[in-house]
Amino acid sequence: MSFDGVLVPIITPCDDSGAVDTKALEQLVEHFISQGVAGIIACGTTGEYYSFSESERQVVLETIAKASKGHVTLIAGANAFNAKGAIENAKQAEEMGYEGLMLAPPSYSLPCQEGVKHFYTTVADATSLPIIMYNFPDRVGINIELDTLIELAKHPRIIGVKESSGDFSHALALVQANIPNFQVVCGCDDQAADFLFWGITSWISGSANVFPGEQVQMMKAAAAGDYAETKRLMSAMYPVIQSMEAEGYNQKAKLAAQRFGISAGAVRSPLAPLPKEKEEQFVQLLAEFKV
Repeated sequence: MSFDGVLVPIITPCDDSGAVDTKALEQLVEHFISQGVAGIIACGTTGEYYSFSESERQVVLETIAKASKGHVTLIAGANAFNAKGAIENAKQAEEMGYEGLMLAPPSYSLPCQEGVKHFYTTVADATSLPIIMYNFPDRVGINIELDTLIELAKHPRIIGVKESSGDFSHALALVQANIPNFQVVCGCDDQAADFLFWGITSWISGSANVFPGEQVQMMKAAAAGDYAETKRLMSAMYPVIQSMEAEGYNQKAKLAAQRFGISAGAVRSPLAPLPKEKEEQFVQLLAEFKV
């Protein structure tokens, strides 16, 4: 499985009743593919997977697979509170033709590093799909430490990590470790230029829901060694990305679908809509964006 390039953990549009809007979801997938993204990630954090019923998860995975298959790399989020749940999610994705999984350590339980190793190896032993680990301490409460990553990377189906700790020193240590057959993925949108400077070739970007084409351009510029253009594009996108990181990431990612003439609806509980004033401020920020 290739996961170089920009991969979008896609939002989940909802209609006025709060139900999954499959037509809008198909339109978004088609638009992102037309913009040159390398992959679509279903049921990620930006997609509000935690709000899905089992039947909704099935619908979202099926809709994205139907619209994406054969065009871009297909990855499914497999997060669960335990290994059994993650294995069930992995099998579901495998049956639908997904090519890989993205998986964070289980949240709330705060496993130690030995627990993290056991969790990932248990899931990896039970699936044929390659796994990209997801290191996001702010979400799950623990960091996947460097020694743990090096150990887990020995498993033939654990092929990379989306690094979203926000600690670039940790990210750089991962890069400098040169772990064989293992890829470090940019998972901090506001640090993307830093990752690309160090030769990272994969970016799993929630803000690609806002800037799919621009981020594809940015990665191409970095690959060509044009860091002035990389900096220019990052600087143009930065105010919007900074606003998203500061507050209401999912809400703003959904609002940004208006750029493409698509209504993504509101976020779902337990998230709450942005206050009208902040929504208007973000829409204005988008209107002022130019490259």
